[in-house]
Amino acid sequence: MLTASLLDAAKGEEGAIIALRRAIHAEPELGLETPKTLAKVKAALADLPLVWHEGPSCTGAVAVLQGARPGPSVLLRGDMDALPMDEHTGLDFASTIPGRMHACGHDAHTAMLAGAARILAARTDDLAGEVRFMFQPGEEGFHGARFMLDDGLLGGETDYPLPDAAFALHVWPNAPHGRVEGRAGAMMASADMLEITVKGRGGHASMPHDVVDPVPVAAEIIIALQTMITRRFAATEASVLTIGKMEAGSNNNIIPDSAYLLGTMRNLSPERREAMKVAVRQVAENIARAHDCTAEVTITPGFPPTVNDARAIALGKHVATALGGEEPWAERPSPTMGAEDFSYVLEKVPGAMFFLGVAADGVDWQGCCGLHSSRMVVDESVMPKGAAFLAGCAVEFLDSGWK
Repeated sequence: MLTASLLDAAKGEEGAIIALRRAIHAEPELGLETPKTLAKVKAALADLPLVWHEGPSCTGAVAVLQGARPGPSVLLRGDMDALPMDEHTGLDFASTIPGRMHACGHDAHTAMLAGAARILAARTDDLAGEVRFMFQPGEEGFHGARFMLDDGLLGGETDYPLPDAAFALHVWPNAPHGRVEGRAGAMMASADMLEITVKGRGGHASMPHDVVDPVPVAAEIIIALQTMITRRFAATEASVLTIGKMEAGSNNNIIPDSAYLLGTMRNLSPERREAMKVAVRQVAENIARAHDCTAEVTITPGFPPTVNDARAIALGKHVATALGGEEPWAERPSPTMGAEDFSYVLEKVPGAMFFLGVAADGVDWQGCCGLHSSRMVVDESVMPKGAAFLAGCAVEFLDSGWK
């Protein structure tokens, strides 16, 4: 079976995959500039017949592998950036840079993608079409995928069109060892940043009747926004609005001139996303007006919802099942309200993002430290399966397309 041979090939690359992951993990980079990480990837793949494309906006790169015969194009993606936080894993290869850590598994994503490139490069004579390996910086809130799309690295020109399919794999510490998970439709939410500045007229705290206090108005807005979520929108499609920061005042006996709120808005569809923007403005502005204040509302667009194509999920399920294991595949019953900038790719190209369980075999995976934890760890023995899964998605699509 082809998929079994891919897994055997991936196991043969296990040492190289783990070594690359550890080298990246020890020297994490942030945001759109990850030159050292990209250099490590290029060095690891230097002997392969890849054509590299890079753009001006970031250190993202796409490596193209041409098959022996003409055919469709498939994109596989791995992200490269880390998070601005200290690491407390105690690993021998822990971050050597204070305030930086690969706490979301992007080091593993990149290494597994490089492993898939090695596996597929050894099979170019059997490939009909091309595989594009997308090494992306700036996933952690920096819109790296959008910059790479804008730079044309993923295609869009007549002689270099967008790929016909796109696949990505994200590690998941709170899932059984080696299990691949996915779902058709919305997989992850959009994420927009919300800022509200309530302006009143400050003065002495002992005489609130002589001023216009913005603090209780801001508090009322917070409560009203939560009520709005439950009463304006159907509960059958999840939405989340969280105010994570409230800032006002300087002392106990001073009523401030303004109060500031900072939060996040998350939705599973473009339609709900736009409707929430309108509703938030209505609530904030009108509550402020009722108390003789004003509310300035700023909504900064973040990632769109991550929406998986049903055909891509069916393909991924087939590949994961063929790879085998005690529990190789699970359908996710509901989306997660986290966000992913692979969503920019899926807006333009049919495809899917999958999760890979990286808890150690036999442990209580539900109790493992999750993504963005300073103690999050990856069981590296599952990484060859991740590389084989990515390679298998590419082979399956190039061989059979959308069934």
